[in-house]
Parts: sequence; C-alpha cells; structure tokens
Amino acid sequence: MIARSFQAMGTTVEAWCRSVDDLAGLRSWFEEVESRFSRFRPDSELSRLNDNPASAVTVSEAMAELLREGDRARSITAGLVDIGVGAAVEGWGYSSTFEKVTDCDEAPGHFAVPGWRIDGPRFERAPGTRIDLGGIAKGWTCDRAVESGLASVVSAGGDMRSADPDTIACVLDDRGNVAARVRLGRGALATSSTSRRVWKVDGRAVSHIMDPSTMAPMSGPVLSATVVASTALDAEIGAKAVLLHGVDGLAWAEEQSWVRSAVVVWQDGSVFATVGTELAA
Repeated sequence: MIARSFQAMGTTVEAWCRSVDDLAGLRSWFEEVESRFSRFRPDSELSRLNDNPASAVTVSEAMAELLREGDRARSITAGLVDIGVGAAVEGWGYSSTFEKVTDCDEAPGHFAVPGWRIDGPRFERAPGTRIDLGGIAKGWTCDRAVESGLASVVSAGGDMRSADPDTIACVLDDRGNVAARVRLGRGALATSSTSRRVWKVDGRAVSHIMDPSTMAPMSGPVLSATVVASTALDAEIGAKAVLLHGVDGLAWAEEQSWVRSAVVVWQDGSVFATVGTELAA
C-alpha cells in the first residue's frame, strides 16, 4: 500500500493507494472535480453558474448531481445545511482562497435567505442566491475515489472515506491535540469546526460556517463536531448540522438513523459523544 499526501481543493489530501497508477488517477480525479466545482476558479462551471444573471439555468449532469445532493442535505437537516449560502460566505470576506483572506473593518449588510431548486438539469434560484459546494463536493469526491477503487482510504481536510476495516480516525482539538480516537473501519467520518479558516470582521473572529437562517457566521459553545456515517458526504452533512445545532447537536444526531455516531469538542475543551460511539484507546 502506498501512502501519499498532496494539495487539492484548498486542503491536504492523504491517501492510501494500491499502486502508483491508482495514486496518479486519484490526483487527476481531485483536479477534475476542483476544476469544475471550485468557486475560486473563474472558469469553473460553478463560477459560471453563480455569475450567470439568469434565474433559471441548464446545468451539466455532474453539476445536477451535486446540486441534488445539496438539496438532499437541505432536506435531511430541515434546512440547516444549505449550499445556497455562497453570497454570505463571500460577503463576510471568504471570497478568495483562504490564504488570501484578510480581516474586514466592517460587517456586511443583510443577505437574503437563499432560495433555489434543481429539477433534472434545470436549476432555478432566487435573486442573490449563490452556491457554495465546498463541503458537499469534498465528501462526494472522497466517496467516489474509494468506491471506484482508486484508494482504500482517502482523507481530505477532515472528510475521510475508508474501505479498510482497521481504520482508526483521530478527532483533534483547536490546538491539534487528539481529543478522541474513533474506530471507523469501513465507513466515513467528517469534522466541521469553527476554529479552522477563521478571520476577523469588525474586530471579532468569524468562521466560514454560515447559518442559513441568519446568513451570518455561526457562534456558540461548540468548537467542532465530528460525525461517522456510511459515506463521507453524509458525514459532512451530519457534522455541519451537529455544529449548527450547538448544544442540541448530539441529541439531534441520536435521532438520525443515517448518523452512526457523533463527537463534539466544546470551546472549553470538553469532549462528548453519542451513546455507542466506538472510541479507540
């Protein structure tokens, strides 16, 4: 097994592949997805979609698939996870790759609550709605990489998909220390955090996690949320929902049949998990 890491989709990808050819195929796969779905590439399909002034647009089959997954995320979280928050993400200052993000002196004005729908290849949206596929695309990419046999385990910026029954994943706190070790095995894990990709707006620290009900960065006592699920995409959706639910996140996770387990790290360093979470020593 070959273990390698490389940069893609604005993060570090770690992969365990059977051969050099598989590794090359994996890197090409991540580049293909990034070139199509990145909001930081002006020639990507997503950038062209967001910049198109039309209220209804016909999209490619691949884009329609990602938008349908975004619609499913919105549905299974009762609107809490919404890919339509792109205008708020950009408006609060995250409008370029993160290394270029700078602090802002003033908070932006009000952003309209996103409104959009996908019907076959037809995408419709309310004025001002912009799409951010970041987390959805990252989890989906990891899933496809493992399902296609390009890798046995892929981890991309907190999203992990594994076909190895012996996989153990570490949950880190904001200092990079191990807060918990989770027996993952065959499955997926994702972490959503307010301690990553942080900058200041009007003197206060903000993160890229937007609350679609307020179109502003979320705040609360929970620092990070990690969810284990069957796929990296579902784990990504679940982790963001648990984080946005705040103090009620674990209770919400317990009620979701598609969430296997969840771990939260609070701002004070406390660590809590759902009943039955398989922790490793």
